[in-house]
Amino acid sequence: MSAMDFLAGIKVLEEVESPINGKLTVVRDLAWGTYIKGGGLTQSGGVAEKVWRTALQKLQTSKTPNIQKVLILGLGGGGIAKIVRKNWPQAKIVGVDVDPIIVGLGKKYLGLDKLGVEIIIQDAFVFLTSHQSPITNHYDLVCIDMYVGDQVPKKFETDAFLKLVLEILTSEGVAVFNRLYYGEKRKEAEEFHRKLIQIFEKVRPVYPEANVMYVCSS
Repeated sequence: MSAMDFLAGIKVLEEVESPINGKLTVVRDLAWGTYIKGGGLTQSGGVAEKVWRTALQKLQTSKTPNIQKVLILGLGGGGIAKIVRKNWPQAKIVGVDVDPIIVGLGKKYLGLDKLGVEIIIQDAFVFLTSHQSPITNHYDLVCIDMYVGDQVPKKFETDAFLKLVLEILTSEGVAVFNRLYYGEKRKEAEEFHRKLIQIFEKVRPVYPEANVMYVCSS
């Protein structure tokens, strides 16, 4: 730990190597509490949790359905699940992530195991394609945060994936996509926005921190 980190109150709690996310570092600091970093960015907790809190607060103040079933694609360490549980205490939450390492860190450091989430370790695309579902498997809210480091795998930007997300929404359901929105990432986000408006009837951007959250519905 550097002298600067010491002065900032930063402490590294654990570092592990993930075959999917590369080096993951669990950090505690005075400003953001405990969070998980990977690929140079906060993946769970900290500022990542803050951008989702801002976006989901918008849903509470808008005309959204009574949210009873929630799907999180890109569960990570459980930051999104924490906010969902606080906002909608009675909701059934299903969290999908391909990386058991980051999920394990979420259980160990971020309280993921106390949130009552049904955790599925699986690729999100595989999950959705095997989830061709009757209405009982539709969701009122789907949160999509598919970053590996600072990149979204291309398959999660395809029309095929976006249509699968649309298909599992209830008639008044909402899907929220997280995108970085700074420097060259802004152009990528705007290109993704153009894809979204071809699939979803309504697409509303929300701008927390250096991100844009696309709130989508049919």
